[in-house]
Amino acid sequence: MSPEQLLEEEMQAINWNDVDEYPTFSDCDTATTNQEKKACFENHLHELLTSHLEKQIIIVTEDVSDTVLLKIHIDKTGQFSIRNIDMDAMTKAQIPHLDSILRHSFDSLPKIYPAIKRSQQVATEFSLPVIVNIN
Repeated sequence: MSPEQLLEEEMQAINWNDVDEYPTFSDCDTATTNQEKKACFENHLHELLTSHLEKQIIIVTEDVSDTVLLKIHIDKTGQFSIRNIDMDAMTKAQIPHLDSILRHSFDSLPKIYPAIKRSQQVATEFSLPVIVNIN
C-alpha cells in the first residue's frame, strides 16, 4: 500500500468531531485550553450576531420566542458557511427574512483558523443556538 493510500485510510478512520484544536479567531490566541478556545470562538460568533440583530428593525404581529439553531460548517481552509437554519414555523411566519438576516450577520467575520486533528487542518461542523425573543 502506498503512503498516500495509508494516509487516506488513516484520515477516514479519524473521528473528525473529536479535534485536537477547535476552529479559532486570532482574538482567541490568549485562550490556553481547547475548551477556552471553543468558548472564545462561540462567544465571538454570538457577539457578531447580537450586534447585527440589534441594528435590525423587526416588526411582528405576535410575540416570538424561539431558539433558532444554526448548523455551521468551517472547512479545512477556514471558510465559514451556514449549512442549515432550524427555526419554529411560527418564527418563520412572523419573521420571514430572519434566515437572510442571520446569514448576513456573519458577512464581516475575521479570519478563521480551521480545526486541527493530528496536525492536519480539518473541516468541522457544529450547532450554534440563537435565542430570538421579540415582542
